[in-house]
Amino acid sequence: MAYSLDLRERVIEFVESGGGVTKAARLFKVGRATIYKWLNRDDLRPTKVKRRQRKLDWDALRQAVEAKPDAKLSDYAVQFGVRVSAIHYALKEMKITRKKRR
Repeated sequence: MAYSLDLRERVIEFVESGGGVTKAARLFKVGRATIYKWLNRDDLRPTKVKRRQRKLDWDALRQAVEAKPDAKLSDYAVQFGVRVSAIHYALKEMKITRKKRR
């Protein structure tokens, strides 16, 4: 869970008003490295990450599943050079399920 914006602002204000980073870390129970990162940022609001750039191209995987719907997850994993769990996760997120019956 991200730290609140209010806490971030109070920590930065404390450090900029002459308090030390180590003292602020102890006082607010925040890691020193976190405080240094906050000092180097322009905007203190937490960043939202929807989906990170991954090794696996989801569009290419979708096309591969449409071309060969009966292939195993391990076949897709070899084709794309990733682990089976990555294929499973991607298909689950794309809401592509395997057919149980024909």
